[in-house]
Amino acid sequence: MSTLIVLLPPRDPAVPSQEWQLPELPFVLLDKSGRTQRAGRSALALLPRATSTVLMVAARDLLMMPTTLPPLRGPKLRQALPNIVEDQLIQDPQTCHIAVDPQPAAGGRQLLAIIDRGWFRFICEAFTTAGHRSLRAVPVTRCLPQAAAAATLAEIAELVNAGEPTLAGSADVATALPGVAPVVAPDVAAVVPMVAAVLGAVVPTAPALLLEGVVESGVPRVELAIARGVQGEGMAVPANAVNTTLGALAGAASVSLYMLTEVPGNEPGLAANSPARLAAHIHGASPLPFEQLARRALECRFDLCQFEFASQPWRLDRATLRRLRLPVLLAIGALVIAIVGANVQWLMLARQRDAISTQMTELLLNTFPKTTVVLDAPDQMSRQLQQLRVAAGELSPDDFLSLADGLARSLAPVPVNGIAALDYHDRRLDVTFKPEVKLDADFAKRLGHNGLSGAIDSNTGKWTIRTGQ
Repeated sequence: MSTLIVLLPPRDPAVPSQEWQLPELPFVLLDKSGRTQRAGRSALALLPRATSTVLMVAARDLLMMPTTLPPLRGPKLRQALPNIVEDQLIQDPQTCHIAVDPQPAAGGRQLLAIIDRGWFRFICEAFTTAGHRSLRAVPVTRCLPQAAAAATLAEIAELVNAGEPTLAGSADVATALPGVAPVVAPDVAAVVPMVAAVLGAVVPTAPALLLEGVVESGVPRVELAIARGVQGEGMAVPANAVNTTLGALAGAASVSLYMLTEVPGNEPGLAANSPARLAAHIHGASPLPFEQLARRALECRFDLCQFEFASQPWRLDRATLRRLRLPVLLAIGALVIAIVGANVQWLMLARQRDAISTQMTELLLNTFPKTTVVLDAPDQMSRQLQQLRVAAGELSPDDFLSLADGLARSLAPVPVNGIAALDYHDRRLDVTFKPEVKLDADFAKRLGHNGLSGAIDSNTGKWTIRTGQ
């Protein structure tokens, strides 16, 4: 089972929905053993097909916030989610898609990921139309490397509730994620280690910029993804402001900074968005290979494709129906031809049956003109012929005398006085041999040579002899 992993660009808020377009996307194609088959950058229509497709959603497009959910599931939970988060959003919550992390957070809460519904639908439909049936979308912040000694929110909260001392200087800092209500005490949020990654220069998504390109002067703006424990956020900042921005956000917490490298399509070192050019403005960043980021996406269990966006490979969309139109028409045509052919053959055989039945009836009436009613011509003909043989004094093959004569000629080594009883009824002869008589194995063959067939009843030991016809 192959897997295609694609890194998505963030949505440009200045571009209206009718002008949304996706630029060339970096991807990695893995086979069922996890080996890299292909890696590159391609337009959506030219991406390689795989059994499953994993999309890494940009951090700027997601608002991740923990909250307490009511005990609801399925459609009822989907209806309740907008009312739960409406106080935390500027945008109308009904226009947002809200996904729930299956893994519970600290304090019995659940982590929610909120994204613009129109943008997420545009992405899912674009990939589905391109032939990628099994889709899974994960936050790119969940794909970043974990902090070396990161404590979870639950562990820190337990230390604070127990009165244990926290890191020095943490009590003076009260940082929380922008747009997210704090879930623990301010000094707890400040000590959560921060993992940040520069994912490259900002990619334009406006159609004019995609077709004509952008000529930038000065310091480029970069995509910054930040993860604090299970939560994450993203922003676009100038490259020379990355270090100061992270310092202001981290406070007393430790910061691990990475820069995405080995991105397909960014190999030339002189490109404006190459890591070599960006590294001149960013200090202390460790390299993060694109393949490592993609492989961590496979380990993420937080699938944003929930509720109406849940992957349904069996569902037939317009593109699939369009591709299946010719095979379906051919199958229907073959079925119609088979039905018509079977009916034509049945009609031909019915005519042939009626003709043969008419011939047999005419033959019976011509041979025996006194026959008044014809029900079964072959049976009536055989019975009339049998009556003629009896009237002429001829023996029938299934008469007692004919069966007894054939039995006598078939006994051979068996003594005649070895027969205990003979019983004739229903045109068959039941023979009972004496207990001391042992029949040889060729007895049945000798019956066949004389035009008879015999079978022994294992319960009674009697032989039933009939004509061999």
